[in-house]
Amino acid sequence: MDGSRTPETPPVLILLGPPGAGKGTQARMLEEQFGLVQLSTGDLLRAAVASGSEAGKAAKAVMEAGDLVSDDIVIAILRDRLAAPDCAKGVILDGFPRTTAQAEALDAMLGETGQNVNSTILLEVDDVKMVVRIAGRFTCGACGEGYHDDFKKPKVADTCDCCGARQMTRRADDNAKTVMSRLDAYHEQTAPLIAYYDAKGVLRRVDAMREIATIKDAIGALTQSVMA
Repeated sequence: MDGSRTPETPPVLILLGPPGAGKGTQARMLEEQFGLVQLSTGDLLRAAVASGSEAGKAAKAVMEAGDLVSDDIVIAILRDRLAAPDCAKGVILDGFPRTTAQAEALDAMLGETGQNVNSTILLEVDDVKMVVRIAGRFTCGACGEGYHDDFKKPKVADTCDCCGARQMTRRADDNAKTVMSRLDAYHEQTAPLIAYYDAKGVLRRVDAMREIATIKDAIGALTQSVMA
């Protein structure tokens, strides 16, 4: 597989990157720019359960039992979702696959309709700088506006620039020790997946420590090459 596709098959892109790398932000921009649909595992599962589909019922039973939803169920849910009309222009997968077994199952499922993964975009980060970036985040508890200890301080300390509220909050897991632990876990889990897609010739690397607009341009260029 080299990522090539025919005009009849919608493109399939995967965004890889650690927590805080900006996958969600960049995926939303790709949706707006190219008409792609972002599909995250969590959203897929919730929507499937709400729809009452066969796969959704299976997922609901597993989750209510407190167990992890199997790869087979996730693939079934993804298969149903890809058949929806709004996915006709292509999709961005965020949070799936997470393992090479899931990647292989995804390849098999896409092969049923002549599709494949056309590009896997890896958002690369500097771990030390990422700890500073994430550990310094806080938000307005009233309106959700985001701030940072170093990069985006409120004009008036502890007061939201947007709504004037004084209800700043921080995520309990946004501390240096926890962030580094999350990054270590990400690298351990994702390394085999990076090698898997690199071997297939579809891995593309983007420096995610740059400005958001610069990252957007780089990802946009890669996506445009797939869409053409």
